[in-house]
This record gives sequence, structure tokens and C-alpha cells, in this order.
Amino acid sequence: MRVAAPVLATILTVVVGSIFFASLGHDPLATLHAFFVEPLSSMNGLSEWLLKASPLILIACGLAVGFRANVWNIGAEGQFTMGAIAASGVGLFWPDPESVLLLPLMFVAGMGAGMAWAAIPAFLRARMNTNEILVTLMMTYIATLFLSYLVHGPWRDPAGFNYPQTALLPAAALLQSFDPAYRLNSSIFITVVAVIAMWLFTDRSFLGYKMSVSGAAPLAARYAGFRESAAVWIGLLAGGAAAGIAGMAEAAGPLGQLSPQISPGYGFAAIIVAFIGRLNAFGIVLGGLLMSLLFLGGEGVQMTLGLPSALTRIFQGILLFFLLAADFFIFYRVRLVREKA
Repeated sequence: MRVAAPVLATILTVVVGSIFFASLGHDPLATLHAFFVEPLSSMNGLSEWLLKASPLILIACGLAVGFRANVWNIGAEGQFTMGAIAASGVGLFWPDPESVLLLPLMFVAGMGAGMAWAAIPAFLRARMNTNEILVTLMMTYIATLFLSYLVHGPWRDPAGFNYPQTALLPAAALLQSFDPAYRLNSSIFITVVAVIAMWLFTDRSFLGYKMSVSGAAPLAARYAGFRESAAVWIGLLAGGAAAGIAGMAEAAGPLGQLSPQISPGYGFAAIIVAFIGRLNAFGIVLGGLLMSLLFLGGEGVQMTLGLPSALTRIFQGILLFFLLAADFFIFYRVRLVREKA
């Protein structure tokens, strides 16, 4: 049932979506076709599908490491943003814009910034027992406002017609596309490595086993000598590193610069991806592909049918609701209890 729950949740999401489309006066079958089928009917659509799935899968792999230990990193969006800022700063201001070291340095900067941003709630949780859900979430807004300050102020492109964006990154700071006609680039290899690394860590390493035990049975883990603080640090830093790398790949890949809308919500959507994938590396791949299709289909029906851009988030919310409802009935039995007279 744990495997069947995401499938059932997806089917129920499609059914509710059909009812929603019908209530708006649209043909449900035609709208669902435009949402789920048309985006994958061309090479450009397939390229965009994989391009959007890559950061979702990458971030979800990092988050799942912590989620297995009940370390709830809800601030991947902020860590993504800080990774993009740090990587773009290296790309824009490195003395030699043609250096072959530029991309590796941006990679390190993005990963380091994401980890540093996650280290703050890790320290507060480990030392002061704060709630990492609230701290990571609130820090997301700090990162977003910091990005807005940079692109509206000191980093704004003077030749950008007053738009809130930085100058374009130099060619040496950009990830190469497989084909000039499409935006899919070599960042997908980073995601493949992350999936394999997560599987090896969670399913084939003793440290990953300790993380899982810490989440499933905290008291037993403590009795066995597994330190809770170690699980907190590993879980949050893994999520921060993955999100920071994803932010670097987004800035150096399809966008090529910083803007206030550096992320369409990858950090938050990746939380759903992690749970759709049941915190399993290969399940996360399938969940990321599904969530990417929701992003792509939402953009498609927005342009072709004039539906609102919030449609994607509606589908994400419905999917998460049904997934949580399915989990509730998996883990709990509902019984009618009559009070004795």
C-alpha cells in the first residue's frame, strides 16, 4: 500500500482535476490532454520536461536524507536561492571570466552557500532544540528578500533597461546545452550522480541505516548510541547542499543570470516529490517526472486555454492532500466505537 498510495493519489488528483475543469466550463478530456499529453508531444516539450525534473529530483534527494531521520527541512527554496546567488556572484565578479575553473568554482560556491544557509537551523536545532520547520521556512523569506535587494540594487545590470536582473553570466560560466535548439543541459548528469549517491547512502551505508533508525525509532536509536545531533546536521546539510547545487545549475543553465523569479517554487515542490517517491531514490525520480509534468502542463494550459498560473499549485496541493490521506489510512485503522451506557 505504501507503493500503491502515490499511484492512487495521482489518479484521484486527475479525477478531481477533471471536475475542476468542468466547473470552469472547459471540456475535461481536452483540458487533461492539453495538461498531460501535449507537453510531451514534441522534442522541445520532452527537453523542458527533463529540464524541470532535474532540480526537483536533485533537491528531493537531499531533503529525503533528512526526512528519513525526522529532520524536516522546509527551507530548500531559500537554500536554492542562496546557492544561485553565491554561484552567480562568482560568475559575475571572478577576475578571469574565461577561466576553465569558473564553473567548478561556481559549483563549490553554490553548494557551500546552500549548506551554510542550512547550517544555521541545524545549529539552532542541535544546540537550542528549536523547531527546524519554522526556522528553515522563515529563512526562505530572508533569502528571497536578499535576492530582491541584490537585483534591484548593487547587482542590477546597468544596461538592463532598469529591469531587476543582473548582467548575463559569461560563456565560461554557463552549462552547455546538448543541442542549441533546446535548453536541456549537462546539469542532468549532476542529478543522476545525486540519485545514485542518495541510494548508496540511504540503502547501502551504515550511516544511512542509523539515520533511518533515528527516524523510525528515536528511543531505540538513542539507546544504541546514535546521536540525534549528528542526524540533524547530516539531514539539514545534505538538503542544503542539494538545493544550493540546484540553484547554481538554474542560474548557470536555462536562465544565465539572476532575477527575482530565479525559482518557480522548486524548493517547495521538491518536498512533495520526496514524499511521492516514499523517500526512496528511484521513487523520487518518478515523483520528480510527475511534478515536472505538472509545472509544464500548467504553463501549457495557461497559454493555450487562458487558465490561471496558480493552476499548477492547485494540482500540487490536491496531490499532496490525497497522498497524506492515503498515508493516514495506511498507518491508522478507523473504527466506530460506541460508548457504553
